[in-house]
Amino acid sequence: MLGARGGWRVLRYCSSSLPKEQRVPAARLRVREALGAREAAGEVKVQGWVRSIRSQKEVLFLHINDGSSLESLQVVADPSLECRDLTFGSAVEVQGKLVKSPHKMQNMELQAEAIHVVGPCDTLSFPFKVKERHPLEYVRQFPHLRCRSNALGALLRIRSEATAAIHSFFQDNGYVHIHTPIITSNDCEGAGELFQIETSHEAKESAEKNHFFNVPTFLTVSGQLHLEVMAGAFTRVFTFGPTFRAENSQSRRHLAEFYMVEAELSFTESLQDIMQVMEDLFKTATSTVFSRCPRDVELFHKYVAPAQKGRLEQMLKNKFVTISYNEAVEILKQASQTFTFKPEWGCDLQTEHEKYLVKHCGEVPVFVINYPYDLKPFYMRDNEDGPQQTVAAVDLLVPGIGELCGGSLREERLPFLESRLQRLGLTDAYQWYLDLRKFGSVPHGGFGMGFERYLQYILGVDNIKDVIPFPRFPHSCLL
Repeated sequence: MLGARGGWRVLRYCSSSLPKEQRVPAARLRVREALGAREAAGEVKVQGWVRSIRSQKEVLFLHINDGSSLESLQVVADPSLECRDLTFGSAVEVQGKLVKSPHKMQNMELQAEAIHVVGPCDTLSFPFKVKERHPLEYVRQFPHLRCRSNALGALLRIRSEATAAIHSFFQDNGYVHIHTPIITSNDCEGAGELFQIETSHEAKESAEKNHFFNVPTFLTVSGQLHLEVMAGAFTRVFTFGPTFRAENSQSRRHLAEFYMVEAELSFTESLQDIMQVMEDLFKTATSTVFSRCPRDVELFHKYVAPAQKGRLEQMLKNKFVTISYNEAVEILKQASQTFTFKPEWGCDLQTEHEKYLVKHCGEVPVFVINYPYDLKPFYMRDNEDGPQQTVAAVDLLVPGIGELCGGSLREERLPFLESRLQRLGLTDAYQWYLDLRKFGSVPHGGFGMGFERYLQYILGVDNIKDVIPFPRFPHSCLL
């Protein structure tokens, strides 16, 4: 009566009748491994969470998922194995035989011989319901549970693959990975507002403070200056770690804590070299993510940003556009659009300006180079280009986001650096940085890329808080 599934009961009872010493231990498989298996396998064990359950008179169907795949594994069982605790969301361990599935939509299924409920789930109070597609705004309300949704599960697998792809890109191109400090006395001048660190004892004192580290310390806003130290001994270095900005903004594009990819290249005098690495990194990482987790990416491109896939495929085939800051300002001044911030030479580009420039250039990534000298931090190289003085800086702008990467050639000439630090009153604070220019200094440069903004762009997600594992509202802890 069960057709192709009829033989599974015999397998179940034959297996259970064997003496314990003759039974072969069940091989543990992840859902992804089970779905990708090419041949049937006996005595396997799969652990995960129930995504759906359907009981019929003569057969019980389960779909279980363990986070290794967007797709769930179908389990076919005798109804006698059903129990009260076997519900949507419950954690289970299923033992049985992996067999070819008669359905075209799936390759393999598990014929269960035993189902053990490891952890029951109260479906009435569980905020996610079976077969419902919950909006990201709803899921965001449950930061401690949202990883169990399809969208966040897919996002976290994509984050993992993107992280691996970025590391592989740098290692394949001869870069040394450096772990830069998270706690630092260096504020990387110009990078953003700082979170200052105090012990609980220091925070209670109102009089003179004795700092734990003897000097004021902060959560890092950038690993760049530490990478420059290492660039004096290694020609190519990179870091990939958490950074912190104390910007009191609740916008869809700001985070207090995020990950930053940063690299430094020694013996380079060309800003084009830096830009080429930025473009190659972006294209290589994106192509790798698309090839390694296509179903996860497809979920976002189907339900969140339907047009994003085509735009990205086109972008990967073409060179990025390059314009100067001067050209950018002229384009903005001639625009028919009215901006909140009036574009003027010497003023920083706002997000509205960046998005317009990308649109003007054909909705492709755009490099903007050679920014005004006074707009940028002291470490950027002076172009010595006359009355409108500029530095060899570059920002990479992408559609829908604005700035994704920022970089520059670094000022390697000691007299130029000393003069600027003196004017800014920073000579004492950066004496160690001047030392780098006294002992074997070479032309060099580097860049940084916000990891979450990168993910936001390739997936077409509107709110950057939807591409992080644990959202914070506004800057508080998880719970």
